[in-house]
Amino acid sequence: MSTTLSHCPSGFSVHLTHGLRFRTDDTCGVKLPNNGELFGVNLYLSSSCTFKGSSSRICSFPGVGDFFTEKRPTPMLDTVENPMHLKNLSSKELKQLSEDVRSELSFIMSKTQKSMTASLAVVELTIAIHHIFHAPMDKILWDSGLQTYAHKILTGRRSLMHTLREKDGLSSDTSRSESEFDPFGAAHGCNSISAGLGMAVARDIKGKRDRIVTVINNGTTMTGQVYEAMSNAGYLDSDMVVILNDSRHSLNLKLEETPKTSINALSSTLSKLQSSKLFRRLRQFAKKLAKRLGKGMYEWAAKVDEYARGMMGPTGSTLFEELGLYYIGPVDGHNIDDLICVLREVASLDSTGPVLVHVITKEEQIVQKYQKSEMMTKKQEGSSDSDSSPSCRRPQTYSDCFVDALAMEAQRDKDIVVIHAGMGMEPALHLFQEKFPDKFFDVGMAEQHAVTFSAGLSCGGLKPFCIIPSAFLQRGYDQVVHDVDRQKIPVRFVISSAGLVGSDGPAHCGAFDITFMSCLPNMIVMAPSDEVELVHMVATASCIDDRPVCFRYPRGAIAQMSNSICHGVPIEIGKGRVLAEGKDIALLGYGAMVQNCLSAQSLLSKLGIEVTVADARFCKPLDIQLVRKLCDNHSFLITVEEGTVGGFGSHVAQFLTLDGQLDGKIKWRPIVLPDQYIEHASPKEQLALAGLTGHHIAATALNLLGRTREALLLMC
Repeated sequence: MSTTLSHCPSGFSVHLTHGLRFRTDDTCGVKLPNNGELFGVNLYLSSSCTFKGSSSRICSFPGVGDFFTEKRPTPMLDTVENPMHLKNLSSKELKQLSEDVRSELSFIMSKTQKSMTASLAVVELTIAIHHIFHAPMDKILWDSGLQTYAHKILTGRRSLMHTLREKDGLSSDTSRSESEFDPFGAAHGCNSISAGLGMAVARDIKGKRDRIVTVINNGTTMTGQVYEAMSNAGYLDSDMVVILNDSRHSLNLKLEETPKTSINALSSTLSKLQSSKLFRRLRQFAKKLAKRLGKGMYEWAAKVDEYARGMMGPTGSTLFEELGLYYIGPVDGHNIDDLICVLREVASLDSTGPVLVHVITKEEQIVQKYQKSEMMTKKQEGSSDSDSSPSCRRPQTYSDCFVDALAMEAQRDKDIVVIHAGMGMEPALHLFQEKFPDKFFDVGMAEQHAVTFSAGLSCGGLKPFCIIPSAFLQRGYDQVVHDVDRQKIPVRFVISSAGLVGSDGPAHCGAFDITFMSCLPNMIVMAPSDEVELVHMVATASCIDDRPVCFRYPRGAIAQMSNSICHGVPIEIGKGRVLAEGKDIALLGYGAMVQNCLSAQSLLSKLGIEVTVADARFCKPLDIQLVRKLCDNHSFLITVEEGTVGGFGSHVAQFLTLDGQLDGKIKWRPIVLPDQYIEHASPKEQLALAGLTGHHIAATALNLLGRTREALLLMC
């Protein structure tokens, strides 16, 4: 038996780990023994190459750069190019496919250093969904992109998985532009039921018969939109399937205080009974009979049904029934036979309204199993523990500095409390939580609640620091306006992950906070240029007690890498500073972009151009004296910010116009994020795409000075 390497470009060079090497010729007729395996080493080519084995099916293999590597064989996965190939697989073959997909995810995770643990836990669930439902005709929606990597592998994107979150590579979320199997984009979670219900209603109006499946998780169940969507789904009674992936074994965030939902033979049997046609028909018949016997009998029967099903189901299951969803579960998320049995029954039901299938998965055990496997692999490869030495630890981040500064303030001021909202906490915040457990409140993905909760704490005499990533603060903006700013309640908003966020792409990009916070009448808006300024702004925010204040800091390593953080000193409100003085051109930076302005100054100084660099510190109130000084002493002014149009530069323009500065000699240019979403890439690549690097700022200055040729050379 031999395998032919086909569809490869002429001259493609193949390297083997055992020292063998060959090149394909124009006919690409290289023969490989043992179905593409040489001496136990599997060969993996780029996505343009395929293997043709003894069967007639051509199977694409994942590319991992331009090199081949050793990995566990995945024979069943190699036969699957799209979900249609799952339909006729037996139970045994589906179980083998589950192992292959999990092995593939683990391999990709080890090579790309990107976390895929959430997807590792839903492999069987993903396979069962695609085995029963017929995507892309049936619509499968996911709340969280982190759960979709097995879905991506099974829907024709296996060969591109190594490009995940890279420039021009696969998105970390589902994407309508990426695949027909992604009917709706997953971003911050909690949107799938709302979107799915819309699709279900549209289907009903148009008279179509496709099925809608949405997958939510524990984090999702902490958001308000999910319950709003469930309530509306129960009212509209459109057919759709909601699958709750309960990876924490409880619907309550505090696991240690709640009993774990168990899966046993009885619960498995009851789940199958609940989903069966016969049970559903008998239940519908009982309802109709009770209605005929009168309203009182119907209400009594409904209560009996609710109590009975509440006794059979886990804690919280009746909540979904109250919202109008027919509850089925719990189901073992790693028992593919049970999953297929339940989903097949659910898929076969017509005119049943919304159904919720509660699936229990064991993410923690999956992660531990993977970590043990990784440790064994490293031990076999002879790696030492030196990789975990202090010199190899991650660099200190802005978040680390912020938490250190806030801890110092909290020790001095007993009224300081912290509220955190978002998809997950940064490591530094866990340390603060351990140090001040009674002063730390993590509300999960409930940003609206976090904002109003903070306002209530402030009204009660405390000093709340409300920490929300920039992209997530957008979801609580109505509360920022009406519950905080309009009432001048002193809530201190700490906006993390501000600006571009690299591989997390536009879903987590903090592009808009400068604009939407600085337009509020009572809000103080500031941003530190480095970690020292961040410490001072923590102290400044702590002192403000008559109105709300916000400050932003970027994701990533700090600017100056100072070894120690001293106590912060409050900054005068609305007061900027000059960092370097020159006579030719002025750069006015806001936030982290001040560092790029200093880089531009260094580049321009080599060309004999003297540059003033100023740190605005405040967007609102703006330091108008500083702006006037820059205009009086220079002919050219450039403002730089890592935010959209309408932010800091717009506030400067408003002042320049009203003050008559633009009527005189000054020429002003703003540098902001472009009016488009910047897709996932490395932070440096994103800054280059946005035109915010030191070279871009310097080139803008050269253009203003009429030195166009030098500007072009600088960008080459």
